[in-house]
Amino acid sequence: QVELVESGGGLVQAGGSLRLSCAASGNIFSINAMGWYRQAPGKQRELVATITSGGSTNYADSVKGRFTIFRDNANNQVYLQMNSLRPEDTAVYYCNADLRRDSSKRLYTYWGRGTQVTVSS
Repeated sequence: QVELVESGGGLVQAGGSLRLSCAASGNIFSINAMGWYRQAPGKQRELVATITSGGSTNYADSVKGRFTIFRDNANNQVYLQMNSLRPEDTAVYYCNADLRRDSSKRLYTYWGRGTQVTVSS
């Protein structure tokens, strides 16, 4: 099986920074895109940022210029550096990976269990 485990969440004041980490482990042949999503209370889960295996990135407009996604392909890890945090960034942040479990082209999508980020005003 495959497991994604997030870490690095917590409570921070507005204007502060946090770095989230996500490690993928298990039956992994290769990982295509990895990403971070978030879900605030009463809202739908939304995309925060994604990164391909080649390093191409995509960000939600609300986090552009404040958040940076990067990954360590050798260790199947992805990170989210969050700066200038705002109260509206408060949410559970989930790690996501599209990966192959063998040499076939079939892709599987996995999610972590999430890590809470709370930004106080």
